[in-house]
Amino acid sequence: MDMEKIKGRLDFLREAEKLKDVLRSAHTASGRTESTAEHSWRLCLMAMVFADQLPGLDLLKILKMCVIHDLGEAIHGDIPAVSQAAFPNKGEQERRDLLLLAQSLDSPLKAEILTLWDDYENALSPEAKAVKAMDKLETLLQHTQGLNPPDFDYAFNLAYGKKHTDAEPLFEALRALIDRATEQRLHAAE
Repeated sequence: MDMEKIKGRLDFLREAEKLKDVLRSAHTASGRTESTAEHSWRLCLMAMVFADQLPGLDLLKILKMCVIHDLGEAIHGDIPAVSQAAFPNKGEQERRDLLLLAQSLDSPLKAEILTLWDDYENALSPEAKAVKAMDKLETLLQHTQGLNPPDFDYAFNLAYGKKHTDAEPLFEALRALIDRATEQRLHAAE
């Protein structure tokens, strides 16, 4: 048993705990601001629930990507989707933050996490493309069921992430259902 490796992994988990306090722009159904950790949890659940609709994809790889896709946000926080255009280096910053967060890990585990994150960020593999789509869909789903502030921009949702969600029939179908709910929220807010 390599105690230094074990201590390094515990240190990593201690640092990753910060993700529980990173707040997003989404709200829960009760009106509480959602954390990035909560978003990542439901993204994992979404992947598990629809795994049977994703034949030929590696579910373990998908779940690992779901867990780590926003992990770098533990350092500098989340940038809401509506504001991301103003941060063209968002991905680079998140990768630097992930490297900082993973500094206590042993090289093989650190390399695995970074490889998964790079794959996700660049949507290289079929699994990464699926996670990208589900990431957008989970966000949109939360926006349709959250107790959002009166000035919430539902119209933004109707175009958000379409290049990812239009890639596969499953994601298109989910998107159509979620868009319908978004339109209902949009018209109710008018």
